[in-house]
Amino acid sequence: MMSLSIASPSPSGVTFTSKINLSKSSFHGIQIPKIIQARAVNAPPPCCPSLVVKMAKREEELKEIRTKTTEELQEEIVDLKGELFMLRLQRSARNEFKSSEFLRMRKRIARMLTVKREREVEEGINKRISRKLDRKWKKSIVPRPPPSLKKLREEEAAEEAKESAS
Repeated sequence: MMSLSIASPSPSGVTFTSKINLSKSSFHGIQIPKIIQARAVNAPPPCCPSLVVKMAKREEELKEIRTKTTEELQEEIVDLKGELFMLRLQRSARNEFKSSEFLRMRKRIARMLTVKREREVEEGINKRISRKLDRKWKKSIVPRPPPSLKKLREEEAAEEAKESAS
């Protein structure tokens, strides 16, 4: 890094000396430092005002999840995993689907599993026993079609009933 001293004459006879640091870069012009504006302490960053909305939705979703019983959570986890599987099938078949649904479903499943584990910790169940219970629970799951597939089949059956009635 090089420095350059500049002395400027003034009407009062006092000379003013300032030093400018020049860095070794391809830019040879004057570099102006960014001016950082002060903002309120609790104000959200100006770049992402939707962050506050997302956090509120997440808090609301967590409250909704915590109101459910453990059995209801397990049922919904199975349904969401089935939906996730259906999305993977749609992606592999190159059908139209919303790619954002992958992340949304995975995060929802993770939140549910977290709430389930929090409850186990409150009951005093350690990690090893929790894994045994999870294995037992996974073996007891009866495979069933996800809700979206059920709805699709019902719509198809309704269309066939209309066509046969006509």
